[in-house]
Amino acid sequence: MLALSGAAGAVALCGAGAVASAADRNAAGVGTLDAVKAAASASSACMSLTTEQIEGPYYIDYELFRKNVVEDRTGIPLVLVLRAVDGSTCEPLRNSAIEIWHCDASGVYSGYTQVGNGGGTPPGPPPSGTPTAPPDGPGGGVGGGHATPTDDLTWLRGIQMTDHQGFVTFRTVFPGWYTGRAVHVHTKVHTGGSRTSDGYTGGRTCHTGQFYFSEDSVKATMDIACYSANTVPRVPLDQDSIYPGTGTQGGLLKLVHDKGHIERGVIGHITMAVDPGATNDGEGAPGGPAPTASPSPSA
Repeated sequence: MLALSGAAGAVALCGAGAVASAADRNAAGVGTLDAVKAAASASSACMSLTTEQIEGPYYIDYELFRKNVVEDRTGIPLVLVLRAVDGSTCEPLRNSAIEIWHCDASGVYSGYTQVGNGGGTPPGPPPSGTPTAPPDGPGGGVGGGHATPTDDLTWLRGIQMTDHQGFVTFRTVFPGWYTGRAVHVHTKVHTGGSRTSDGYTGGRTCHTGQFYFSEDSVKATMDIACYSANTVPRVPLDQDSIYPGTGTQGGLLKLVHDKGHIERGVIGHITMAVDPGATNDGEGAPGGPAPTASPSPSA
């Protein structure tokens, strides 16, 4: 049985002041992680390039090298096992970098807590930074153009160098939802550079994409305390304006979790086939129109 959180249940993970770092405690699910990596490594079939998608307005180039990106966020423990391979040779991309960022269980992004999740009032404590002007227009700009940060918070953002098999593993929380989008995680793959004291230096961003979750898994989170408190209407996956509907190639994660107790934790895994020599920074990538319902995140 998968158990990322030991004895911790929904109340412990989502109660006031609780921190969803349970995925690091007891390290249950290690065997499952090994099995996921082994299955991915054993696959020798070449695949179509993973779909390029828009960066969205809430990317911040922090380059925080870390495996655990949770900080003080509450939610269902999520382990992301991500692999990057060369789409032409299917060889793993060693010593490249994979970056992720996503909203918390309430549908709010760090760096943009003044924007909220579409309901008008950002949940949680006030930002610690000096707010600047909020982004103009719905979602911070047409086509997901970059929005000006409103605070200096950094949770649920991180980057890691790939190992010799092209893998990185992030410990985070299952994302919530906000106005206009299905539940998702953003990603970038960087190649040709190296890690230095200043972050990731040189090279290029060869892939910008998004990861998605099955409808069944998202519905299972809706009765968990910190997710059920979100009153913003949720967009189903098949109605999302950006998800291309192409399964794994379009970013749909393969998920492992206890079907009756998703609060115990989830492992999401995917292999991204990319062109390591290309530059795909997410500007002008396919993604559909930006939602216009309210001044909230659009990508």
